[in-house]
Amino acid sequence: MKTFFVVNPRSANGVTGKRWGEYAATIARTLSDFGVEFTQGPMHAAELTRRALGAGYECIVAVGGDGTINEVTNGFFPEDGSPTPLNPNAALAVLPRGTGGDFRKTFAWDTDFEAAVRRLKTPDTRPFDVGRLEYVSHQGARAVRYFANICSFGVSGVVDEEVNATTKALGGKVSFMWGSLKALSKYDDHLVKVTFDGGAEETIPVTTLSIANGKYFGGGMLVAPEADVSDGIFEVTIWSGYRLSDFVLRSAGIYSGEHVKWKGTRTRRCHTMTATAEGRVLIDCDGEQPGRLPCAMTILPAAIRLKV
Repeated sequence: MKTFFVVNPRSANGVTGKRWGEYAATIARTLSDFGVEFTQGPMHAAELTRRALGAGYECIVAVGGDGTINEVTNGFFPEDGSPTPLNPNAALAVLPRGTGGDFRKTFAWDTDFEAAVRRLKTPDTRPFDVGRLEYVSHQGARAVRYFANICSFGVSGVVDEEVNATTKALGGKVSFMWGSLKALSKYDDHLVKVTFDGGAEETIPVTTLSIANGKYFGGGMLVAPEADVSDGIFEVTIWSGYRLSDFVLRSAGIYSGEHVKWKGTRTRRCHTMTATAEGRVLIDCDGEQPGRLPCAMTILPAAIRLKV
């Protein structure tokens, strides 16, 4: 497949940009011809992806962390928010270079660069579902964003605010644990009105409600153990009544998936979900914090391909 690399030089605390010459040489030993460009700011990766797809590239490689993967995924769709992919046969690939790495954990990919490059050489791809989020931006405007991994709201959005204000120099898990502790120390559950698949409206106290395509979020929390990126359906996890003490004393169960058996956890599946709430309820979209409720989420089954 004609391959293009979208590189976030600031990923891995800037190491990716500093060592790109070395990485490019490794890639060149595996792929004879490829394109590459560095991102220069927020959502630039989406713009570069659209441009590369328009130029005939068939495989777009996100070189960075979960935020870069999210932006590249957005670039597979028109900028106007249309849910029709620019090329449904095009493939997303990943060279993991981020601090959190939640997306890659679903596939048990490690951070070995040469192993990731070897995956690009194989012809293997699989159908890949993409989530579509409609929400309200911080400027108060209606907006659309796509997600590759997990979108959620509640304390997870507050955690994003805390984590993204730091350097993440201690790594993904420690950064998200610290962000979670800070966020939970000042968070109370919000009452959120939700509907699933157009059904009856429910009012739910929400610590966090996650709509999952992948399995992990928050620096390695196994929030949706049954999630499958190719099954055409979201896994929903609702945490209610969680407090700081739960994350301090029972964090092992959150990272292992044991939490799905706890009294404060409810799970279900859906294709669509809408949510409204009074007050400011923040959204987490693949580790980014783009805005707030009200929101609507829809799964786009097999929207593109994923390089495996």
